[in-house]
Amino acid sequence: MTDKIPIFRRFVTCVTRWPRLSALVLGVVSATGFQPLGLWPLALLAMGVFVLIVAAAPDWRSAAWRGWIFGMGHFTLGNCWIATAFTYQAEMPAILGWAAVPLLSLYLAVYPALTAGAARALVRRDHGGWAMPFAFAGSWIISEWLRSWIFTGYAWNPFGMVLLGPMDRPGIAAITPWLGTYALSGLAVLIAAGLVYALRDRRFIGLTLASTLLVAGMYWPVGKGAQGTLAVTVVQPDLGQEKLDDPRLFESNFQTLAALSLPRDDREPRLVLWPESGLPDYLRDGYPQRYYDQTTVEGSPDYARARIANVIGPGSLLMTGAVDLDLEQGRAIGARNAVTALNSEGQIVGSYYKAHLVPYGEYLPLRWLLEPLGARRLVAGAIDFLPGPGPRTLDLGPWGHAGVDICYEIIFSGHVTEPGKRPDYIFNPSNDGWFGAFGPPQHFAQARLRAIEEGLPVLRATTTGVSGIIDARGVVRNHLDRLKVGRMDTFVPPAAPPTLFSQLGNILPLCWAIVFLGLAIIALRRRAR
Repeated sequence: MTDKIPIFRRFVTCVTRWPRLSALVLGVVSATGFQPLGLWPLALLAMGVFVLIVAAAPDWRSAAWRGWIFGMGHFTLGNCWIATAFTYQAEMPAILGWAAVPLLSLYLAVYPALTAGAARALVRRDHGGWAMPFAFAGSWIISEWLRSWIFTGYAWNPFGMVLLGPMDRPGIAAITPWLGTYALSGLAVLIAAGLVYALRDRRFIGLTLASTLLVAGMYWPVGKGAQGTLAVTVVQPDLGQEKLDDPRLFESNFQTLAALSLPRDDREPRLVLWPESGLPDYLRDGYPQRYYDQTTVEGSPDYARARIANVIGPGSLLMTGAVDLDLEQGRAIGARNAVTALNSEGQIVGSYYKAHLVPYGEYLPLRWLLEPLGARRLVAGAIDFLPGPGPRTLDLGPWGHAGVDICYEIIFSGHVTEPGKRPDYIFNPSNDGWFGAFGPPQHFAQARLRAIEEGLPVLRATTTGVSGIIDARGVVRNHLDRLKVGRMDTFVPPAAPPTLFSQLGNILPLCWAIVFLGLAIIALRRRAR
């Protein structure tokens, strides 16, 4: 083993000699830890070596440039699925998707740049101790938190996801209830830097012990978990975007959903979950008849609700993605991405409107400027979606208290439940058919993190996968992979007691950021003596 150490030292010398090129490559490699690749050891190694590059920068400005270049590589690979969305619309050339990914990364890379610049400004001279790892980890927590809300936020792929274990165990992410997702990312950075520093400094005993504990933590088995009492059927129809957008297929799409939802036994009460975008019918009364004629069989919302009630059967309640309209003088001026709850009598007993909308997907920002330049939304339709009021808990009586997060909303740590009204479970309907092979498994992994940090089961119903039942520990009880038609009949797992994160929210990871930065200062002072 000692013969290999000089090789690693030569490697470190090489990457610090060409820091910008190395930062770009390391940024790409660090994103391989996300699903579907899941190469978490490689991602940690890349992140740890990047910390060395930041420590070797002559000043904070140079470190920030290295951080920006690292972020370009990191976010370009991690968000490559966005390019696929451009192939499902006809208003703009599909090739723009491959430009959109690096253009988005130009902005997202600002946050690793802030991390690197801040860490280097705090640690003006790296003595090889723990000052830089702690400073970098604390700064990374703050930058991820900033990324989650500035310009409406884009919290996709927090680095802590690399510490999420396989589907049957939570991995190191099991400690997220005491950290929060962004502090889990800081811990991942700290682990990465610690391992690389130990390898550089030939601390074999510490390196071996830390590596053993890391692997054990990632794959440590957990028990089966408690069984719930509320029966649930989760439906995945495998309806691609080209089918969802074709009015000629609306009826056959409904029949696919219906066939997958029929009762198979007499379990009551039963919760039936359909995905976002799967149901074209307008379910509410009061719209001009022309809107019903466009989508609803028989042109009647009464008929649309009644046939759903007939499908799900007695004692069942359906929660489905739907679209509601905002009208002004008989004309639709906006749409609402909704979840509608229907009972077995065809009555609407609850609704939720998506609050965190996707720019360019559900609305066109600066429409007055961008539309004349040829920009369009990726989702079909001439009107924008309008935001709802925020997280809500629906009281569904015998079907429990449901929190709802539609699609993209599940990625926003600390913003998935209504304050003061803790639900029994979170329903996360989604249409992931836009996002190729990389997006859906990354989306599913982020839903697992929400389950862990909130201590709540998450129930995902998607058009094309990945759908699943996730318990409050982040363990996947059942799932359907991409491009599979099927249903899952099981029970809603029980909620865990309220976690520390569920009570404090993102104050908790910010406190951890302060702790890490404080430890960096202590380490600096000890070295200065």
